Amino acid sequence: MTTTTTPTTPAPAPGPAPAQAPAPVPDTGPRTSRRTATAGELAEYRACARTGLPPARDDAPSPVHPFVLAHTLAEHTVTALTAHESGPVAVVHLGQEIRTTRPVRAGEPATVDLTVLGARREARGTRLALRTRLSADGTVFAELLTSALLLGARTIEPFGDIPPAPVPGTTPGEPATTRRTLDAAAVHRYAHASGDLNPIHLDDQAARAAGFPGVIAHGMSLLALAAEEIADRYADGDATRISGLGARFAAPVAPGTDLHLRLHPHDDATVVRFTLTTDTGTAVKAGWATLTPPREDAR
Repeated sequence: MTTTTTPTTPAPAPGPAPAQAPAPVPDTGPRTSRRTATAGELAEYRACARTGLPPARDDAPSPVHPFVLAHTLAEHTVTALTAHESGPVAVVHLGQEIRTTRPVRAGEPATVDLTVLGARREARGTRLALRTRLSADGTVFAELLTSALLLGARTIEPFGDIPPAPVPGTTPGEPATTRRTLDAAAVHRYAHASGDLNPIHLDDQAARAAGFPGVIAHGMSLLALAAEEIADRYADGDATRISGLGARFAAPVAPGTDLHLRLHPHDDATVVRFTLTTDTGTAVKAGWATLTPPREDAR
C-alpha cells in the first residue's frame, strides 16, 4: 500500500510573548501621623479595660493606650501594603509588645512614627513586623512592636527581620489564677473606646464571612484586662508602674466566654508572666509585664 502525503507550509515560529508590566511594589517606607488623646478618651478606655474590676484608684491611663494612638497608622499602612493584591486580604494580629518610659498624657500632641521592619512569606500569606514609636517634643516615650499575618497577601517581597518574641523573667514566685468574662456589651464598649470598629467585633455576619463562628473580642482588650489585674495584684493599683507589656494571640474569644487568667510573678514580681485560657484552649500565650519600683510619692 502506498501512502501519499501532502506537503504543508510550516507555521511560523511563535514570537516572544508581549511583555507584561511588573506588579506594583508596595511602599514599605516609614510613615508618620499625629494623635492627641483627651482626658475623656483615656478615662473611657481605662474603664473598659477594667471590666469586671472595681474602678481605678486614680485617673492614670491604661498602659495599653499607646497602642490605641498607634493603631490607626498601622491600619493605614496595612491597607496601603495590600492595595495591589488580586484577592481579599484578612489581617490576623499575632503578637504585640509595648514599652514605655511614661504614660500617655491627656491633651498632648504625639507624633506617631511607623516603620515596617520586615516581611516574610508564609503558606497562608505574609507575616509583617511593624515598629511604632510615639514621641512628644522630640522625645520618644513609647515603642511598640506588632506582629501580624496578612492572609492572602502575595505582593510584598520578603525583606528585613521578624524580631523574636521576648521571654523576660528568670526566678518564678507563687502563681495566681482568676476568672473573667467579656460579654457582648463589653466588646461593643471596647470597640468604641479604642476606635477599633472592625466589623468582626460588632457584626456576626461580617465575622462569619471572615471565618469566625460569630463576633470575637478584641485581642488587645484581653491584653488590657491582664494589665489591670497585674497592676492591682502586684503594683498596688498603680498602672503607671507597668513599663512593658507583651503577648502572643493564639485563638479568638467569643463574647461570654469564661477566661482563666493565670499569673506567674518572676524576679520578686518585677516581671509577671501570664496566659489566658478558655475551656477549649489557649487564647493568649507568652504574656509578660515588667514593673518599675513604686514612686517615691507613693511610698
